[in-house]
Amino acid sequence: MYIRDNIIHFIAKKHIVTTHSAVRFRDLGSLAHLLKSSLGTGILAMPHAINNGGLVFGGIGTIIIGFICAHCVHILVRTSHILCRRTKTPQMTYAETAYAAFLCGPKPLRPWANYSKIFVNTALCATYIGGSCVYVVFVSKSLQQIVNSNSGKFIGIEMFIYSLIPALILLGQVRDLKYMVPFSALANIFMITGFAITLYYIFSNSNLHSLNNNKLFASVDQLPRFFATVIFAIEGIGVVMPVANNMKYPHHFLGCPSVLNITMTIVVSLYAMMGVFGYLAYGDEVEPSITLSLPNSEIPAQVVKALIAAAVLFTYGLQLFVPLEIMWNSIKHLFNHKFLALGETVMRICIVMLTVVFALLVPDLDPFISLVGAIFFSILGISIPAVVETISCWESHLGTFNWRLWKNSVLVIFSLLALAFGSWISVQDIINIHK
Repeated sequence: MYIRDNIIHFIAKKHIVTTHSAVRFRDLGSLAHLLKSSLGTGILAMPHAINNGGLVFGGIGTIIIGFICAHCVHILVRTSHILCRRTKTPQMTYAETAYAAFLCGPKPLRPWANYSKIFVNTALCATYIGGSCVYVVFVSKSLQQIVNSNSGKFIGIEMFIYSLIPALILLGQVRDLKYMVPFSALANIFMITGFAITLYYIFSNSNLHSLNNNKLFASVDQLPRFFATVIFAIEGIGVVMPVANNMKYPHHFLGCPSVLNITMTIVVSLYAMMGVFGYLAYGDEVEPSITLSLPNSEIPAQVVKALIAAAVLFTYGLQLFVPLEIMWNSIKHLFNHKFLALGETVMRICIVMLTVVFALLVPDLDPFISLVGAIFFSILGISIPAVVETISCWESHLGTFNWRLWKNSVLVIFSLLALAFGSWISVQDIINIHK
């Protein structure tokens, strides 16, 4: 009896350890996905963001904005879990969470439930398409620097945007994520290699060692650009719900420590480090992407630009995958089943060409990144989560002295200010470029 009990105890203990190992492995996988989605081209724009904020204000501001973005992700996922229990639904997307919040909220808001779902899907599409436009400009700008440096001739960026059209159309036609796996793998390798060489250039820069930069605070008119750029860089809320829903134990996504907290701590630390040291290395002359500040005449610098340009190009199809799926699902009922394939192909080509047109209209990274961050990421990443939590908690869960209402009101005001002033400054910059 004693031996049998020991064997049963050993088997049970081994099963628990194996189960915990599997859970930890899944959690690590979710953490990796979240890191991959957050650590993109935005980190390359951080030195320029610090240039618009100043060393002290920019460094502290990056941490504060990172905390705000993490908090908004937290309240969105937590609200989604609560609404899943209320509606007895296994899991919800971002748009479905907004729909359920309005549907289960105060009676005067319930008729707006369907409009809220449409609004969130529209914001998602606009955000990803805006990000794709930035990708096109970034790749074209990198190629322009490489070619012009080696040829000794000046070729306008428009020619490079046109040259990308065939590749962009092919990437936009990918309709199954499994076909993007090789491209994503190559993009990760290229990006990591490019980051490593970029960090070498930053930390070997003589200006960094002498700490010549003394711009601790920027002027007030530069702050909207700082906020818009940092929001664009850090915000990755569009992929949060799929990652959280894919976890075996979704509650591991929240809490302390958790997948979200660990990921955001790593992301914000890396962004702040890249921003501060990149600005210290290149000062006020830093380009909207740190790679564009690397010397054009040196082979390693050209390799970095080519590698990261290729990585961003390979990620273009993944960036457009979500909006293309949303848009096609919303219009495919208009087509006869015989023309579904043709209709989807034409729709995808049209959206790709739309990103090309916007890139041609604003072929400059600085105002483009600020504009996308100010309009799209501030709404999607800050305003909507705050509104959704407030509505879902309206009946009896706003807390002592309605603290959730006050807190979310501050978040919405901050988001609207970033939207208004960031958009205004960005549009002014675009107008000045075209003069």
